[in-house]
Amino acid sequence: MRKLISYIACSVDGYIAGSSGEIDWLFTDQDYGYTEFISTVDTVVMGRKTYDLSLTFNPYPYQDLRGFVFSRLPRNPDDHVTFVSTDFAEFVTELKEGHGRNIWLVGGGQLLGEAVTYDLLDELILSIHPIILGDGVPLFPPGLPTRRLHYLRSEPFNTGLVQIWYGRPVPGSDGPEAA
Repeated sequence: MRKLISYIACSVDGYIAGSSGEIDWLFTDQDYGYTEFISTVDTVVMGRKTYDLSLTFNPYPYQDLRGFVFSRLPRNPDDHVTFVSTDFAEFVTELKEGHGRNIWLVGGGQLLGEAVTYDLLDELILSIHPIILGDGVPLFPPGLPTRRLHYLRSEPFNTGLVQIWYGRPVPGSDGPEAA
């Protein structure tokens, strides 16, 4: 079965974008494992705001991947993605049961919250940037159910960025001693 993975960046205070949706604070000075990660996925899933932001990059960064954008308003496919307005949990469950490599939940926070709510997230790769934004788009929306994560590994970079890999808990474990 395919995995749903969130490979996402946030500030130390837990924001994935500034209060106006800006991401100019993200480090772009090195790869930070992106090339290795992207080679493991063939599908991207994202919200409409994340998609609109991705269109500002030149070229569109996911053109070699199958893409789905969740939007409340149905839209026709464009050159890059298929717009989806159906139930998130059902759609992602079907994707995970299909053939292919892993699925990248690119963003945003609302879809990440849906993945947590419906227990669909298999891995979280979190790149924590050494900056406090003070306000912005939170990594997770409030009101989510409690979900334990299993620590897989971490990697510090000379820029102060730290990447942490989490997965589903080990069956039969109740706490950090299982890590």
